[in-house]
Amino acid sequence: MHKIGVIVRKEWSEVFKNRLVLGTVGFMPLMLTALPLVILGVMGTEGGLGDVGTSDMPAAFARMCEGLSGGECGQYFFVTEFLLLYMLMPLMIPVTIAAYSIVGEKSTRTLEPLLATPITTVELLAGKGLAAALPAIAATWLSFAVFVLGARLLGVGPRLMAKIVDPMWLMAIFLVGPLLAVTSVSFAVMISSRVNEPRVAEQLSGLVALPLLALFFGQVSGLILLNSSLVLWMALGLLALDTVLVAFAVQLFQRESILTRWK
Repeated sequence: MHKIGVIVRKEWSEVFKNRLVLGTVGFMPLMLTALPLVILGVMGTEGGLGDVGTSDMPAAFARMCEGLSGGECGQYFFVTEFLLLYMLMPLMIPVTIAAYSIVGEKSTRTLEPLLATPITTVELLAGKGLAAALPAIAATWLSFAVFVLGARLLGVGPRLMAKIVDPMWLMAIFLVGPLLAVTSVSFAVMISSRVNEPRVAEQLSGLVALPLLALFFGQVSGLILLNSSLVLWMALGLLALDTVLVAFAVQLFQRESILTRWK
């Protein structure tokens, strides 16, 4: 664990000097926290969009509004669209960090000495993976906490607040979020092990977000309804997927091959 901690601290000291990384970690949480709060504020004003009726929503979602007024249901409908975008944070933020932490070391010539140390491949990738995943998870959790606090300050009613912190939201943020971060890191490590340019690694690693974006657009169009059951199945599927991806990433990261190819 000591070796892993040393790698994490080393990665943070180097990676966060990059303005692109800092911008990604800072801008996305800020935007995805501010937008739903603005929506809640606008819809809560007199004559706002909170007057949208349940007839304008998918029937399945309208059933999820049990106990809410028409205005509260309208607010909940629009804000729920951002739940999948909250899950986008732990998926996209690690891509930038993980891609830079491996391929970016080629230009600085710091990976070769690191690979020559007695540290194992598992310890090396665990350190780099945690360095990429932890900021994303922390940013997601902090953003959600700020969103909940902001909703309270905006005077959101207790019934709507109960919906915002119901099991579906909590599982998505605190369970699915970290699992998505592991998925993102594993995918980025596999890509970074095979390419020589940080930008190429980042662009290819960004493809990992496509399934979640497809789910988002499916929800917006009414083809998919995000509920507790779907979020739970997502968590179970990601747990199985992460197990396979982590094992594959370790096998794919061949130290001798990387050193030879990058010379």
